[in-house]
Amino acid sequence: MSTEKERIFRALKDLVQKPGNGICADCQLPEPEWVSTTLGIFICLKCSGIHRNIPDVSKVKSLILDPWTDSQIQFMAQHGNKAAQQKYEAFVPIYYYVPNYTDCQVLREQWIRAKYERKDFTEPNKPLAYATGYREGFLWKRGRDNGQFLNRKFVLSEADGNLKYFTKHDAKEPKAVIKVDNINATFQPTKIGNPNGLQITYLKDNSTRNIFIYHEEEKEIVDWFNAIRAVQFHYLQVAFPGTSDHELKYKLTRNFLKEGYMEKTGPKQTEGFKKRWFTLDHRRLMYYKDPLDAFAKGEVFIGSSENGYLVKEGLCPGAQSSPGWQYGITIVTPDRDFLFTCETESEQQEWIAAFNSVINQQMSPQEYTVEANFKHRR
Repeated sequence: MSTEKERIFRALKDLVQKPGNGICADCQLPEPEWVSTTLGIFICLKCSGIHRNIPDVSKVKSLILDPWTDSQIQFMAQHGNKAAQQKYEAFVPIYYYVPNYTDCQVLREQWIRAKYERKDFTEPNKPLAYATGYREGFLWKRGRDNGQFLNRKFVLSEADGNLKYFTKHDAKEPKAVIKVDNINATFQPTKIGNPNGLQITYLKDNSTRNIFIYHEEEKEIVDWFNAIRAVQFHYLQVAFPGTSDHELKYKLTRNFLKEGYMEKTGPKQTEGFKKRWFTLDHRRLMYYKDPLDAFAKGEVFIGSSENGYLVKEGLCPGAQSSPGWQYGITIVTPDRDFLFTCETESEQQEWIAAFNSVINQQMSPQEYTVEANFKHRR
């Protein structure tokens, strides 16, 4: 390496080591290897691909592969991730979902476009499409029985505290009325088979119901997602008047802790193991015949260790083993043991870690109520 190249390499290395520059400015992935030379930020490879789609706003180059001039290095030194955050994220609403590198493409792209292209967060009280407390429009919804996606009218109302959808465009009565405090919304592009696929989960008669929707336009579906969070947030402010905004933020929509296939056996533990799709949504472990089923076939409440809940590797003694998947898990509850098997050891360990993350947390008063409802249903 020539002396000149060494000098530039050292200068760029020093810049990356400045506070804030060691993670991607847009998704927090460590060790970014790309930059936007117009915005003065350090970004990861995936986010650099999104920046390439907005060339009027952002020009990208590699820290390692591309040539650098002294003026470009000086520009990066004068800016950086912290300065960009103070400018472009100054007024992000508390309820807005800020994605990270584990989130899907549509969330990350709309976050980047909102910041740098639309400049949604650079000034206070800027009118935002998802902040009005009311939203009405058409979304493609998967039919419960036939699996086809049909265009349905949806109405979200903060005043009414609910989300409604209608099966006909001119229908007077909604097909479903979903209370906002019961809603969870999470992007599921792979499961739904659409990059803009959103799963809405809610409680109906204390059982979990799923609907699967999408919109052709990325911005539209992300706006719906953040509109739901905005309405939920304002509902929570009223419901929990003494709670800080920061605490309320963590009561909004959440990604599932883990999903995937396992096998399970019945209560007598002498029945054969059946393959099911499992979703762990905090203390609710739900299982389905198919990942896109509207209703769970069953649910298991996962309490805390201090209340007698425990997860063990392997199956309990005397249990009939599965002829297929050999990596067992036993969840011990005060009422009974639940037995599962996984296809691989890595899946088994991931599930155990996910269960332990829940079991090791203390239960809230609301969760004791949920536990009581589970026991009452039996």
